[in-house]
Amino acid sequence: MKLSHNNNHLIRYFFRSYSTPHHAKKSTSARKLLGRPSNNLTSGIVGLANVGKSTFFQAITKSKLGNPANYPFATIEPAEARVVVPSSKLDHLADLYQSKKKIPSVLKIFDIAGLVRGASDNKGLGNAFLADIRAVDGIFQIVRAFRDEEITHIEGNVDPVRDLTIVQDELLLKDMEFIENTTEKLTKQLRNTGGHQTLEAAKFKCELETLNIAYENLMEGQRVRNKLDWTDEQIDALNAHTLLTAKPSVFLVNVNEQDYLSKSNEFLEGIQEWVDENAPGSAVILFSADYETKLNEQDPDSTHETSALPLAIQEMRKSLNLISFYTCGPIEARQWTVREQTACPQAAGVIHTDFEKTFINAELIKYDDLRDLKPPFDEKLLRSKGKIQRVGKNYIVEDGDLLTFRAAAAKSKK
Repeated sequence: MKLSHNNNHLIRYFFRSYSTPHHAKKSTSARKLLGRPSNNLTSGIVGLANVGKSTFFQAITKSKLGNPANYPFATIEPAEARVVVPSSKLDHLADLYQSKKKIPSVLKIFDIAGLVRGASDNKGLGNAFLADIRAVDGIFQIVRAFRDEEITHIEGNVDPVRDLTIVQDELLLKDMEFIENTTEKLTKQLRNTGGHQTLEAAKFKCELETLNIAYENLMEGQRVRNKLDWTDEQIDALNAHTLLTAKPSVFLVNVNEQDYLSKSNEFLEGIQEWVDENAPGSAVILFSADYETKLNEQDPDSTHETSALPLAIQEMRKSLNLISFYTCGPIEARQWTVREQTACPQAAGVIHTDFEKTFINAELIKYDDLRDLKPPFDEKLLRSKGKIQRVGKNYIVEDGDLLTFRAAAAKSKK
């Protein structure tokens, strides 16, 4: 059967087999990715109490969820929402194919209760807060970088670098505690194998060695994610334990409206230096929760060019190694989310699990070949120029790919 972007995902039987052309990108031995292997990854909004987390959550979700207030622990239970992933590619493709409907991807976001110094010892909301972080895949870490005497700061004054250090120290300490408990259990399990050279014993040894290396890094004040030379086996071991400092972070610097519009802030240089040293490679984004709230109140149904929220969403997806492919036709244009290094059959499975099991091949159009085209549009033009490729099960999907999947008829259950 065929999932076509010309007939809005209608299915037809397709029995011929095809070979993959030599110019299509095939799978390579890419390194494994740190983090939960899933296409449905989530993010959580984290920071000290009372720094603007819930205000940011309401702004990014365009809702009244969350509980912004001028006191610590206004949020206790994490609020959940799904936000639309902005995509200029989807906008262009929907226009190009003159689709009646446009369906973007979404990103699930949680507003997590505020952290305080000593959370790893269960102060404030302590363990509940850290457990909520463990449940998400990526962290939006908000740090306050504006002065306002009417808005209290839990530490008494505004000092973003200190606040960043407090949050990091609590995450490091909780990971160390977790590893201590886990290695104790693994040691007992290894002992129970009786010293036999089994696959189970080898697995326990690898986990123990990996966690001990991670512990040494934590002792030196380094996040697990900062170490770049983990082996594939070690990454598998780490991914089994969802360590807090193994999660990617996007740092959101909450400033007043004037600083945001001028793209300057007295604390920004120090914050960037701290991130470069403690979370290298992480995005640092200037935003104003008050300004975003004002934009939403003026026009809640629009995405404003001056808003920082689209960039924040895109940077979180990037940090989670998420990309998009598209299916398009006159009925709908749709954006789908997969993780980097996803092969074509697994991408087809995101649309329907049967497509992965019965995958034959796919037709591929690269977005770059569509970028400058305008409607009315006919794919025959691309086909005549050899711009429509046929790819097989070894093709690794890339961001922006436009795909039409072909699959065999699923076997009926008796």
